[in-house]
Amino acid sequence: MRGFAGEGEPTRAELLNAGVHWPRPSVLEVGLEALDGVGPKLAEVARAAGIATVGDLLYRFPHSHRDRQIRALETLQPGETGTVLVTVEGNPPRPFRRGKLTMVGVKVGDPTGSVRATWFNQPWVSGKLEKGATILITGKRSPKGLAVNEWEMVGSATEGEEAGEERSGSFVPVHPATEDLPPKKIREWAETALPLARNAVEGLPAAVQVKHRLGSVGSAIEAAHFPTSPGELEEARRRLGYEELFLHQALLTTRKTSHRRARPAPRFGRPGELVERWIASLPFAPTEDQRAAFADLDRDVDSGEPMQRLLMGEVGSGKTVVALYAMLRALEAGHQAALMAPTETLAEQHAITLGKLLAEEAIPFALLTGATPASVRRQALNQLASGELGLILGTHALIEPTVKFARLGLVVIDEQHRFGVEQRRALDAKGVTGMWPHVLHMTATPIPRTLSLTEYGDLDTTALHNLPAGRKPVTTKVVGEDDRPVAYEFLRARLREGRQAFVVCPLVEVSEKLPGKAAGEEAERLRRGELRGFNVGLLHGQMHSTEKAAAMAAFAAGDTDVLVATTVIEVGIDVPNATVMLIEGAERFGVSQLHQLRGRVGRGEHPSQCLLFAGEAGEMARRRLAAVERTRDGFELAEVDLLLRGEGEILGTRQSGTARFRVAKLPDDEALLVEARDLVKSLFERYGSLEAPELGPLLEAARRRFGAGAADPIPL
Repeated sequence: MRGFAGEGEPTRAELLNAGVHWPRPSVLEVGLEALDGVGPKLAEVARAAGIATVGDLLYRFPHSHRDRQIRALETLQPGETGTVLVTVEGNPPRPFRRGKLTMVGVKVGDPTGSVRATWFNQPWVSGKLEKGATILITGKRSPKGLAVNEWEMVGSATEGEEAGEERSGSFVPVHPATEDLPPKKIREWAETALPLARNAVEGLPAAVQVKHRLGSVGSAIEAAHFPTSPGELEEARRRLGYEELFLHQALLTTRKTSHRRARPAPRFGRPGELVERWIASLPFAPTEDQRAAFADLDRDVDSGEPMQRLLMGEVGSGKTVVALYAMLRALEAGHQAALMAPTETLAEQHAITLGKLLAEEAIPFALLTGATPASVRRQALNQLASGELGLILGTHALIEPTVKFARLGLVVIDEQHRFGVEQRRALDAKGVTGMWPHVLHMTATPIPRTLSLTEYGDLDTTALHNLPAGRKPVTTKVVGEDDRPVAYEFLRARLREGRQAFVVCPLVEVSEKLPGKAAGEEAERLRRGELRGFNVGLLHGQMHSTEKAAAMAAFAAGDTDVLVATTVIEVGIDVPNATVMLIEGAERFGVSQLHQLRGRVGRGEHPSQCLLFAGEAGEMARRRLAAVERTRDGFELAEVDLLLRGEGEILGTRQSGTARFRVAKLPDDEALLVEARDLVKSLFERYGSLEAPELGPLLEAARRRFGAGAADPIPL
């Protein structure tokens, strides 16, 4: 049988003799019970592990392969990793803890010797290791024994030797397994189901396959499970990963265009005198990036199609100015604009900022939150419904049924990842009848390129990198416990100079389950201890809205020297006199979150510092802290965050069924992603639709892979 994606050209005779096969995708939709040896109980175990159908099984790709040349124990030297077939010689072990690790250790041996094998953080293994059982272990030898990386139960010693000899030298898959469903069982099922792989729907158009010399999807699935060589495995992985990214980009493109074609949007025309006067009245000149963003918005709001743009920016890069520009463009075109923020604190801060930015023009606006007095709320709702009020800011209160607009033309959603799809859709539905409003999404978290092309690929993007003139860089330092007295003396010195500071704690209240300092307790401790004589305030999300507003107002006015807070201050807080940010339990925060918190200082004319106190931190946490200490560029830190945590942890912020790729790995496959995105774009431009007959069952394959409703037009 020809290897997958081989270099050789097939002969004329081979082509003439090749069988013709019409895929039957329904074959992959049958339950696992259709396979020999899978009864109802095993099928239920498989369903619990996410394998309900034959298709689920075939797309449950191995996480690794090993060339199972079984070694004798005596030949495995310290520092070497290898596979051994051994018998459990000790009694069933009990798990024990060492620091944060749970360990299971037992004596194992083969005819050449014995060694202690140790499993880490797999306490359930202890129940499987009966004395006399034969197991296949892949692990690293050390003077202390054998650290187990992978293993599987084989059976009795006799059965184990036969099985080992049969598989010796083969390139064996190791599938993602569970406690009740071992990799050996999944491998056996996959081998049985493999002939059915040819029924998988071909997602790549024939012309694409020919141009890039890509084999069939069925052959790639076979090679991904049971390759004959590492080279064939890599070819299969690349082919399947490329198709996966291609199909996802096709869905994003289809969703994006379907939404925009579903309804028109109001045309705002060219910028008028109101916007020009407002720009001239600003106390600073817009940055080059801000002016580029203005141009992006001008094109979008006069296209006749609903704008769906994501504005992401470096901390302090001036996203609010760009958002206000968009809102004023709506206002001068005779429409209304709304800005929705996820928290009252952020909405109130936006109101303060807009009050300053609109002071010269004296343009009225209202703030609508859960804390808005009833009389003020009634007046705002009446003015919105009549069209008398053009600008409104608020929280989720804006999407309540009682809020009606006369001519809503533009919506700004701040920190949009903190709203669900239904919440965003509810505000869209308040637009002019028969039209979508234009929507500008904002995030203060720079997004890595790979995620902007996948999770946000259905949005146009604008990035702000430049900081406004006069902004001071923030110096960041990781501080150990031994240096805490010096750090507090530094903080007191800044306070004596008239500056202010933030102290951020990871918890609101003391918890027995979660280690870390609590904001309320720390505020009291600082008042009695290191910051005695200074005015220490408190702010956290569980406070009543009036208390939060009072705490922020006191800090902004300078009445409070130090504000002890939780991450409620992460975005939107602008106090130029605050120059020190002290973060407790910094190891518990992600890279981007630390960068956002750091961005609350350095907003004025004075030099600013961020001090990171870290408790007992693992290797990954230390690398995160080192990156924040070293780098001030938020976009660079976002890429670091993706590399350290992986796309699996980063994804999920959109709350709309984020893509989890089975084969493609981000950011490693960024080049494949860009290539797939460009190809989808060119095909769409050429055919006008991805449902053109020339493209085959492209969208059917995409929907099967990512869900039937994945391409439905969704107001984002």
